[in-house]
Amino acid sequence: MSERTLLAGTSPYEPIIGFSRAVRVGKYVYVSGTGPVDADSADPATQTEQCLKLIAAVLKEAGSSIEHVVRTRVYLTRLEDWEEIGRIHGKFFSIIRPAATMVIVASLLNPDWRVEIEADAIIPEA
Repeated sequence: MSERTLLAGTSPYEPIIGFSRAVRVGKYVYVSGTGPVDADSADPATQTEQCLKLIAAVLKEAGSSIEHVVRTRVYLTRLEDWEEIGRIHGKFFSIIRPAATMVIVASLLNPDWRVEIEADAIIPEA
């Protein structure tokens, strides 16, 4: 059985809800839904960039990187934001092109958030 490593973030909800910022199991890293913390009321593009920067930081901590993402799930609260959010997603992933899904949701945990992103990545072989 592969070792399981929990990577904590700064969310006050982690102990209440019972989740980790990311979980590393073997050569895989699963990043929880990541909201645009510290860019809460920014425009959708800035919020998306912040989500992806936070994801990149925890991937680095886990021994991976944004270049090793194999899947993303993007949750939007407004359909009209999809192109703006998609452009930023493309800025980060246009070369590696992970499997990706965009879903429209009624709302997110913070009502100011217009986007939240999950990511799955691999740990490159040494």
